[in-house]
Amino acid sequence: MTFDEFFSESYGGVVQSLALALGDRLGAEDMAQDAFAQAFRRWSRVGSMESPVGWVYIVALNRARRGWRRRARSAEPEITNAVDDHAASVITAVQIRVALAELTVRQRTAVVLRYLADLPIADIAVALDCAPGTVKATLHQALGRMRVELEEEQDDER
Repeated sequence: MTFDEFFSESYGGVVQSLALALGDRLGAEDMAQDAFAQAFRRWSRVGSMESPVGWVYIVALNRARRGWRRRARSAEPEITNAVDDHAASVITAVQIRVALAELTVRQRTAVVLRYLADLPIADIAVALDCAPGTVKATLHQALGRMRVELEEEQDDER
């Protein structure tokens, strides 16, 4: 696969996943562009990897993590316009966004990388700079919090 083919197939999904994980569409685009630029420069090595898109996610999230470390923890980002919804799934998408917004940045990132980007636990561990067991625990906690949030929203609708 050429880099152009890889970019065409992967860029939109990477930006969408990063936007959901980080709650910042413009920041996600910047990080994705930087990560893809690095992949282009190293394409002979990256292109032969089992999961080049996993490498791109890791590079983008490492950049985000460096930014988080530089500034003091502020209010959780608001998730807006991260996904173009189809008419039939608007309510579900809004409920999921609300539930995701209730998670910590680490939990949200883990959920998005696992269930939207479909990365294996090992790649998520590298991206989050933690052990695979920590990723599993983070996902367990996040899904529990989301389950509670989604149940509360369903109760409110009744």
